[in-house]
Amino acid sequence: MAGIPRKAVILMVGAFAKAVTTLLNNASVRNADTLLRLVRSRPPGVPLITVSNHMSTLDDPLLWGFKGFPITNSKLARWVLAAEDICFRNSLYSYFFRQGKCIPITRGAGIYQDHMNEALQRLSNGEWLHTFPEGKVNQEIAPIRRLKWGTASLIVRAPVTPIVLPIVHRGFQEVMPENYRSGRRPRFPLRNKNIDIIVGEPIEFDIAKLSRTATSMSHSLSFPAFGWPKLTRYELDEAAQKCLYMTISDQIRTAMQVLLSQTR
Repeated sequence: MAGIPRKAVILMVGAFAKAVTTLLNNASVRNADTLLRLVRSRPPGVPLITVSNHMSTLDDPLLWGFKGFPITNSKLARWVLAAEDICFRNSLYSYFFRQGKCIPITRGAGIYQDHMNEALQRLSNGEWLHTFPEGKVNQEIAPIRRLKWGTASLIVRAPVTPIVLPIVHRGFQEVMPENYRSGRRPRFPLRNKNIDIIVGEPIEFDIAKLSRTATSMSHSLSFPAFGWPKLTRYELDEAAQKCLYMTISDQIRTAMQVLLSQTR
């Protein structure tokens, strides 16, 4: 019986995503082969982090519902950071989303909260993690917002530096609009909408080199102190960590913004 509930949830959610993204709406995906290759056959032990903008509450799982993606395969399915106050608000939700490979994150609790350690363990096992580094849904057609530092901290703290793959999309805000009627979302996803998904190219970070630069930068910058532990692997105090996370986040945001400018 081991793994059967997870397989059932992944299969059910995957079928739902396929139906909404591929059958009920019109999805266009560019550079899908890069995502498929990294999900299926990246080097053993190397983790993958995908990052995307966040335009609706259904971005995950609908983002993976395009034709050709193995969304019903529980072994290949992503882990994803999910808002604790939305996805884990009662025991039934918690069980369902846990089986769906979701990791609860308490928004506002910082990058060293307990569940971030769980995400880090998944990366340590060479698994795939998806994050929405903007931190919340934004349905405006606007530039990528300043990214939260949680994703950058996972990249730095992972024993093996993850491959980072940026993805952007438009259209899911029309499939599940926040203000549909009377300021509420529709009960069911809408249909006959155009969805545009662009998969970028992998970003590889030289963390040792970036750490040295961040340490030098930190001497001339001032940040409020949060009491973060020192990262002994790279000899980074709190100020240097902040410089490093800011640098990595800015690089990811720039890559996402370039992709966003190509969406229709």
